[in-house]
Amino acid sequence: MDYSKLDDQNLIALIARSHSGAVSELFTRYSRLVYSLALKMVSEPTDAEEITLDVFVRVWQKAHTYHAEQARVSTWLVSITRHRAIDRLRRQNVRFDQSSLSWAEIAPQAEPQAQSNPEQTTELMMRQERVRSAVAQLPLDQQEALALAYFKGQSHREIAEILGQPLGTVKSRIRMAMQKLRQLLQDEQID
Repeated sequence: MDYSKLDDQNLIALIARSHSGAVSELFTRYSRLVYSLALKMVSEPTDAEEITLDVFVRVWQKAHTYHAEQARVSTWLVSITRHRAIDRLRRQNVRFDQSSLSWAEIAPQAEPQAQSNPEQTTELMMRQERVRSAVAQLPLDQQEALALAYFKGQSHREIAEILGQPLGTVKSRIRMAMQKLRQLLQDEQID
């Protein structure tokens, strides 16, 4: 079977039925995306590699839990990656330096996979640009709090400590940022 001709959802369905070739193809498509995000979060190449492998092991084990109506496969992989990286950071009890944080420095700039389907690659690049553009419209304090929460894995309390702000202020900034992003991206229908 030529797995490279299948779409992501069909690959996940085959992975759920223990087709190892399907997970190999999914790895080929998304390993750089997963690794890039993991590296941005943990800042250590060896840890990022371990997280990447862990993500695809998790996909192998949990493919039957994927629901296409809830998220795209790429979104699901990013979510698994983010949670694995946060788990790793929490185990290491990492505290981040608060100097000169900006969205551009923290947010992943993952390159799209060199896929056999140029339309998918173009679509992914366009979605990433829409998200970056929407984030750029947020106030800087919201961008900073959002980046610490989603790309550095900090809890609300940790963000409050890093930024020297009250916990309620941090929670409000993140909530307002997410509401604004949802509103800005609603028309784009980004998962």
